Amino acid sequence: MQHLRVILLCALCSVLWAEDSDDYNNLMYVNLDNEIENGMHPTDESSSCRCSQERTVWDRLFIMLENSQMRESRLLQAAEDVLISELRDLRSDVARMCTSAPEPGRLARTLDELLLASRGLTHRLARLESSWQRAPDTTGNLLLLPVLEELQALRKWAGQRSLPAGCETALLFPMRSKKIFGSVHPVTEMKLRSFSACIWVRATDVLNKTVLFSYGTKRNPYEIQLYLNSWSTVLVVGGDQNKLVANSVVPLGTWTYLCGTWNSEEGVTSLWVNGELAATGSGMATGHIIPEGGILQIGQEKNGCCVGGGFDETLAFSGRLTGFNLWDRVLSSDEIRQTRGDDSCLIRGNVVGWGVTEIQPHGGAQYIS
Repeated sequence: MQHLRVILLCALCSVLWAEDSDDYNNLMYVNLDNEIENGMHPTDESSSCRCSQERTVWDRLFIMLENSQMRESRLLQAAEDVLISELRDLRSDVARMCTSAPEPGRLARTLDELLLASRGLTHRLARLESSWQRAPDTTGNLLLLPVLEELQALRKWAGQRSLPAGCETALLFPMRSKKIFGSVHPVTEMKLRSFSACIWVRATDVLNKTVLFSYGTKRNPYEIQLYLNSWSTVLVVGGDQNKLVANSVVPLGTWTYLCGTWNSEEGVTSLWVNGELAATGSGMATGHIIPEGGILQIGQEKNGCCVGGGFDETLAFSGRLTGFNLWDRVLSSDEIRQTRGDDSCLIRGNVVGWGVTEIQPHGGAQYIS
């Protein structure tokens, strides 16, 4: 018993000395059986505690246990301090928002601002991907192929769950139906010698002819049309026999920006997909004038399929449309690319301006944000 007391006293004395950083490593190479046996049976029974003597295995074990407990206590205290600080800051922010703001809609407006700030994500990711692909360092590109795949996946995800940059609302066409469409009421008469029409499209499904927008009269229901099929995009001017076809497939479930232009003087017609020229031609409906007094709708066409005219559900659009604008002139290539930018829904046509011109949904069509 006296020997054990001596060992414990020596361990307590050793704790008072500065911790040796090599003790943990040295302990791994000690013969514990021999050291413990020697510690339990010292050669000098009358020896007293001398703090300067070499530490035994028991000394080191006690020091390690004490230090580990101290470290654990420090970690727990630090975690508690961080948690208390974060909760205090959060409480003060909530209190300041609730008390200092007299208007109750401040929180909602803050969330709206965050949402608007994130709506340009798809376009910015697309530009980043395009710049990366044009980089001359092919060796670096090969090394970064996983990054490109992640970027493409992120852009696809963002395109499926958000609106195009700058757009706050869209028209939802939940299914293909002859009763679901949107009627457009232009701010000026539709007597046009030239035009530019642009629209954002996110299609759910596409058949042989899926109409995005159409303008027609009783005499000619095909004055202006933009429609999709499974292999191309088609612009019609002045009649169904005048078509410009762009062999560019619009992917399903992803926002795509389409523009069509035409002038009467030379019949020059162009189709643009995501700000890039996809097809162009001349001599189409030369000298023709788009007459006024017709009906303009999106998601359908009013044709002569039925007695008195009507809609055909096989031509109906299903998906989402936004940013529909119509000008009475031909936009330049720079202007078309600009209308696809971060402020695409803030640039409005002078015949039809998205967000300004009345577009009335019918059937199951509805505005969403």
